[in-house]
Order: sequence, then structure tokens, then C-alpha cells
Amino acid sequence: MRMYDVIMKKREGGELSREEINFFIQGYTKGDIPDYQVSALMMAIYFRGMNKRETADLTMAMVNSGQVMELASIDGKKVDKHSTGGVGDKTSLVLAAMVAAAGVPVAKMSGRGLGHTGGTIDKLESFPGFTVTMTPEKFLDNVREHGIAIGGQTSDLAPADKKLYALRDVTATVDNLSLIASSIMSKKIAGGADAIVLDVKTGSGAFMKELDSSFALAREMVDIGCNVGRETVAVVTDMDQPLGFAIGNILEVREAIETLRGNGPSDLTRLCMTLGSHMLVLGGLTSKIDEAWSVLEEIISSGKGLAKLKEFVKAQGGEPAPVDDPSLFPSARLIKDLPAVTSGYVKRIRADLIGKASLILGAGRETKESSIDLMVGMVLHKKIGDHVTKNECLATVYANDEKRMKETLPIIREAFCIVPEKVDPDILIKGIVDKNSEERFQ
Repeated sequence: MRMYDVIMKKREGGELSREEINFFIQGYTKGDIPDYQVSALMMAIYFRGMNKRETADLTMAMVNSGQVMELASIDGKKVDKHSTGGVGDKTSLVLAAMVAAAGVPVAKMSGRGLGHTGGTIDKLESFPGFTVTMTPEKFLDNVREHGIAIGGQTSDLAPADKKLYALRDVTATVDNLSLIASSIMSKKIAGGADAIVLDVKTGSGAFMKELDSSFALAREMVDIGCNVGRETVAVVTDMDQPLGFAIGNILEVREAIETLRGNGPSDLTRLCMTLGSHMLVLGGLTSKIDEAWSVLEEIISSGKGLAKLKEFVKAQGGEPAPVDDPSLFPSARLIKDLPAVTSGYVKRIRADLIGKASLILGAGRETKESSIDLMVGMVLHKKIGDHVTKNECLATVYANDEKRMKETLPIIREAFCIVPEKVDPDILIKGIVDKNSEERFQ
């Protein structure tokens, strides 16, 4: 088999066989096939596309290019969750504790953030001593004993995807549904989950800006999961404004703790309840979403979710005391309120600009080598549809550098659009995509 023939076949619109896909993934991962030939193939795929079978085979070829987590020794059905990323997205911290407290095991591999804020691991490292570095045996033991473990993604997990994404990033071939979906799903499947719940964001702060594109991505990923034997459900959710009020690592952890106390923002709470309900159903705990919802409500009201977060943090070496007293977290040196310059109703809060401001403050990474300031960020005080009076506080900004603070204030102000007429709040849950159906909510 020759790579030249594989490129030519796809260039002419042909359907690649499983053997041809395995050949190029294995050869590229080993270094036997050069970048320039794989670049040519990626461009051919970009223009010619891949069908459902090809996309599933590409996903599994990337899964099998490295280590696959073996979770069979853990009792029960293991369910993972993935978000396509947004601003203020701290759902994993709430979800993992809620779902594990309900009795569905959570064995999750997560990454560090590259962008406006840190990833789940960065946020968890707000707890002094917390670590995601552990042997596979310790990882599995934690899930058996505590029902939950979150580890860092290793270079052995779907290494073909890492190489391919780096190449696509510099050859203008990122924006292809099959390639995006297979990249995301290869890492989730390699993580060993039996079923997967996807949170597909849509809007200004999301990777997919348009609603139709977000549903198309959701469908592509659900089909991949189902085609390779993983029950998969996608929830398409709004990211035209930040999720919750807090943006920035420690600030988001504090908000996650309040959510587990039952005092979280309504949008964050609803999203966690929605995603968590689907995780409980896929995990076999209940058969209906409304039953799962009731279980999670009891988990919150009884304090079991908060107790599970403490147990989990301690099990991975972290200091759990801030769960009971979030004031123990360190605070930024500079704190400034941003007042509204006019009265009216909030029509828009551009999540992309809020994310940009957060990055400038130091809450995220511009490169993989960048360091994160866990203390900085902002807390918004308004959501779309809320009324604002002149000089009322729109956001409180937390910074450790005066220059960065001054640079972000006009960006945050620009993110808010205030109009005289009343505005309806945005719909948070845009729709659900599963194996057999697609439902959109108005």
C-alpha cells in the first residue's frame, strides 16, 4: 500500500477503506509517513469529506494509535462527559461530584486549558496539593473506593490525534466536521468510557458560532460514538454569554462549590442538572430523565454532592478545607467594580470579549508554556435580559497587575450591550441529539 494512492483516491472523491485509514494513521504516528503527504490527505478530506463509516474508522484508528484506558475492573457503567469549551464553563467540577455521589462511577481524563481560562485540571489545582499525576492502578483504585478520579491526559492517549491536530492547525484544515468530531471522540473513547454525554456549545464564545453548525457537529459525534459501540448523547447549549457569573480559575471553583450547595447561578445549575440527568440514565441508574433529575436534586439538597467533592479532592492529595470555607482560597491583590454608563436592559454579553479580557488578566494560556494566575478573573453581576441602572455594577474585576487591569476594563465594557427596550433571556438548552432523534428547543 502506498500513501500516494491513498491521497489520490480521496482527492478523486473515493471512499477510503478501513485498511487504508489504519495504514496512514499507523505510518504517520510511527514517523514513516511524512508531514507533507498527510497534509495533502488532510486537504483532500477537507474538500471531499468523509462518510459516517470512514469517520468512525478514522476515530478508532486514532484511538488504537496509543494507550486505551481499561475500566472493565470497575463495577457499573462508566459515563464520561465532554464540553467543546466556553467561557466560565466549570460544569465538570459540579457534575463529577454530583454523578459520583449518585452512584455512577466517574473515571475522567481531562486536559489543561489553552485559551481564555484554565481547564478542569487547572481549576482543581486551586486546591493546594491537588494532583492528577498517579499510576493507572491508583487511578482505578480511587474510582473503586471513592467513585471518582480525574487524571491528566497523557501523551500515550490517542497520540495520532495530537500529531494530526498540530498539522491541521498549520495547514488550514481544522474546520472540517469529520476531522473535528473524530479528534474529540478519539480521546473520549481512548479514556475507556462505556457511554458519553457531550456538551456542544454554540454562540460567540464557542468554537462553533452558528446553531446549525453546532447541531451538525453534535450529530457527527453522536454517530461516531454509536457506530463504535458507545452510547452517546449530545446537548447543544448556549454560549452567547458566559456560563454562570464567574470567569477565572479560583473564582469558578468558588462558584462550583456554591452550586453544589444549591446556591449557584440558575444557568449553571440547570446545565449541570441536564447533563447529569443524561449521565445517570446512560449509566443505568434510572430509566427516565425526570427520575434522574429528582435524584440529583436530592444529591444537592442533602449535601452529598458537596461531601463527594471534599472526598475527591482529599483522595487526590488536595486540601479540602476550602470546600467548607472558600475564603481560604487566596484572592487577587486588585479588585475593581465596573459601573454601567447607562440604564436599560442587557441585550448581549459577548462571551468572546469576556474570554479575551480574562486571558489578558492572566487567567489563561496564550501558549502551552504560559503560566496561569489562578486568582485573577472577573465576576459578572448581570445576564442577558436583566435590567441595569446607570452606575450599577456590571462586573467586578480581580487582577494582580495594574496595567493588565486597565487594559481589560474597556474590553469588558464593550462586551455589554445595553438597550432601552426589554429583552428576553437567551434559551440555555438549544436541543438534544441522540442516536435516533434530534430535538431543537425554541
